Amino acid sequence: MGFRPLHDRVVVKRIEAEQKTAGGIIIPDSAKEKPQQGEVVSVGPGARNEKGELVALDVKAGDLVLFGKWSGTEVKIDGQDLLIMKESDILGVLDVSANAQKAA
Repeated sequence: MGFRPLHDRVVVKRIEAEQKTAGGIIIPDSAKEKPQQGEVVSVGPGARNEKGELVALDVKAGDLVLFGKWSGTEVKIDGQDLLIMKESDILGVLDVSANAQKAA
C-alpha cells in the first residue's frame, strides 16, 4: 500500500538511537528515550498561502531531520512504524556532508 501525505504533512521514519553511551554503558530498553531524529520518507505537495497559491515544502524525501519529542502522530504502514507531522514540527535538517568534511 502506498501512502501520500496531504498539504504540508511529512512522513518520517525514526532513526534508532545508539544502544551505548559514549563511555560504553549499555542503555536498557526501559530507560531509552524515543529518538528525535529521523529520515523523511514522503512529503505532501505543500500548503496554500492567503492568495491560494501552493507553497512548496523545504524538506524532501531522504532528508535527515530533527523534530520535537512529542511531535507527530505515530502510525504503522506496511509493518513500518512511522510518524506523520506538519513541516512546522520539524526543527531542522541535518547536513550530513558537513559532518563528513569536518571528520576528514
